[in-house]
Amino acid sequence: MCVDYEDPTISRRFVLACQTLAVVFGDVGTSPLYTFSVMFSKAPADGNEDVIGALSLVLYTLIVVSFIKYVLIVLWANDDGEGGTFALYSLICRHAKVSLLPNQISPDARISTFKLKVPSPELERSLKMKERLESSVRLKKLLLVFVLAGTSMVIANGVVTPAMSVTSAVGGLKVGVPGIKQDQVVMISIALLVVLFSVQKYQTSKVGLVVGPALFIWFCSLGGIGIYNIIKYDTRVLGAFNPIHIYYYFKHNSTKAWYSLGGCILCATGSEAMFADLIYFSVRSVQLTFVLLVLPCLLLGYLGQAAYLMENHADTTQAFFSSIPGGAFWPVFLISNIAALIASRAMITATFSCIKQSTKLGCFPRLKIVHTSRKFMGQIYIPVMNWFLLVFSLVVVCSISSIYEIGNAYGIAELGVMMMTTILVTLVMILIWRTNIFIVLSFVIVFLGIELTLFSSVLWSMTDGSWIILVFAVLMFVIMCIWNYGRRLKYETEVREKMSLDKLRELGPNLGTIRAPGIGLIYNELAKGVPAIFGHFLKALPAAHSMIIFICIRYVPVPVVPQGERFLFQRVCGRNYHMFRCVARYGYKDARKENHHAVEQLLLESLEKFIRREAQERSLESECDDDSDSGEESSGVLATPSEGISSLAAPLLTDFTNTRNITAETGNSKEVRPEPSLDAKQSLEKELSLLRKAKESGIVYLLSNGDIRAKKDSWFMKKLVINYFYAFLKRNCRREMANLSVPHTHLMQVAMTYMV
Repeated sequence: MCVDYEDPTISRRFVLACQTLAVVFGDVGTSPLYTFSVMFSKAPADGNEDVIGALSLVLYTLIVVSFIKYVLIVLWANDDGEGGTFALYSLICRHAKVSLLPNQISPDARISTFKLKVPSPELERSLKMKERLESSVRLKKLLLVFVLAGTSMVIANGVVTPAMSVTSAVGGLKVGVPGIKQDQVVMISIALLVVLFSVQKYQTSKVGLVVGPALFIWFCSLGGIGIYNIIKYDTRVLGAFNPIHIYYYFKHNSTKAWYSLGGCILCATGSEAMFADLIYFSVRSVQLTFVLLVLPCLLLGYLGQAAYLMENHADTTQAFFSSIPGGAFWPVFLISNIAALIASRAMITATFSCIKQSTKLGCFPRLKIVHTSRKFMGQIYIPVMNWFLLVFSLVVVCSISSIYEIGNAYGIAELGVMMMTTILVTLVMILIWRTNIFIVLSFVIVFLGIELTLFSSVLWSMTDGSWIILVFAVLMFVIMCIWNYGRRLKYETEVREKMSLDKLRELGPNLGTIRAPGIGLIYNELAKGVPAIFGHFLKALPAAHSMIIFICIRYVPVPVVPQGERFLFQRVCGRNYHMFRCVARYGYKDARKENHHAVEQLLLESLEKFIRREAQERSLESECDDDSDSGEESSGVLATPSEGISSLAAPLLTDFTNTRNITAETGNSKEVRPEPSLDAKQSLEKELSLLRKAKESGIVYLLSNGDIRAKKDSWFMKKLVINYFYAFLKRNCRREMANLSVPHTHLMQVAMTYMV
């Protein structure tokens, strides 16, 4: 998200235009490199009618899928500028309680960036759908499965897009250098892929400024070559805009035409990346750029290739490079390879964005995320995932030698995420946009019908080696399901075993708990209540800081949470316990790599504001409420300072040196009645003074390192998933506290294992 987006100058607009081309349209712009080659490999052209029919199929796929579906409809389903599968899911979760993840509490709806619009009561259809989703656990699980499946396909796209784009671009050497072999093309492609992934960590804004003009030249080259070929070879290709030629194409080729659909969808590859990369560009600017530059150049490029093939039916293996005029071959070859690298980079960036969203919503193991730009939050780099994608891209290039087979794998990944997007956008249209039911039905029938037809074609050809990418997508899907399942079980167990306030009050006198000066920040996943691990800590070491803050870090389904609304406080037990619950809320676009000093400062400032606001509210309460509060606070048991022990009710030992105590012995314990309560102003100043003293004494981070194990009587599959698969992912993922640069001398970890 851009920091300053108001009144851009002409130079600023030019920079944004270059970055838009480089980031958003890189993938869809390179589809002419391979679309016709893959199509005619499955259904060879026997005559001009086949060429025009295939061209008509490509033109209408590009117009219907890329333009009408994505540019005109799907781009508007963004979540405050964020696109992608999880952005759609978080958007739906804000308007209906359909999330299976413990990531929503009622105060979240009051965040200024939440922008919740409750469906109108008059629209019965919207309310019924909302109620049905909220009341059915099966539908919630099914929705999450769709989201995870779509995300796994996006990650698979991050593998196959670089492999397909780079290999097809380098394959142009076969036209320029007739003696070159496929093995040499593969080796050059591998070298370029290694370079591509190695420079991925550099800032997207700077790279976008450099390669943006290159992509502009690429689109102009497509349009120019297309016009040249139409004039030189055959203007009859303009008749392909008549859809009757699609009917003739299927009538003449029947089954082969159906096989070629797997290649036809390649003209729309990059459409999902265009949506996922909608980071800091406005929808309107993307739409205008697509309509005024991208779409016309792509259409001219395909028309020009078809015009060339009208006179060269047999020359379809390298249709694009063969159609380039002789004198322009090497410049276009160079710019095509640059465009392929740009396209690959755009898809990798979209993959990183999708993984970041899924991680923050609890559906992917935590990984190190590096923000490559200070101006734009969406520009990120994930080192582990970067090299992971590189390895699998190299596997695809080496194991699937033909671009036709890679193209089929590309179609599988692209269509998988397209279908999931169609389903989610349909829900958005019903729940949020409240679109007319006939428009909704038309949308889902037309687009899902087209995508299912195309998907059936690519699945039929899966035996050619493209199954590798499907296996990869399934692997990603299983990892996300296991991680989500394990996190939900852990959270549900912690909620079930959390400490009651009565038990917390009893721990002090029963254990002889000491209150040491300082502030203890206890990180856990509970948004309400006291975690059982705190009781475990007190039993092992009966001492606690004079001020305790239970902190729960939560990612809410909004892009950004303002700093002033970051922390949500409430008291735990009575006021004399000096224990607070703090929910630290982050949006899925918020950066979490923070300096611990800055976090501490903001946290304590927010706590001070909470104490002051609470004091103002208490001053308005009735006298009887004050008396009942005082009775609750005195329920703790104290020992005199001379004994060196104080219960959880004592803030600092030094505060009680001059306290007048009235004791009554009962066995070995002493009941202490505190001095009469001070007035509201004195009480406020005393607590703020305590806060300052505790801050000066130091802050310690107590990490709740809870783990889960399956019970002995659990079924075999549950033991396998929890004890081995989830445990392996948890051991190898990034720790939550790694986002805060806290010195090790300020850290203390408490481990506890839950049987689930």
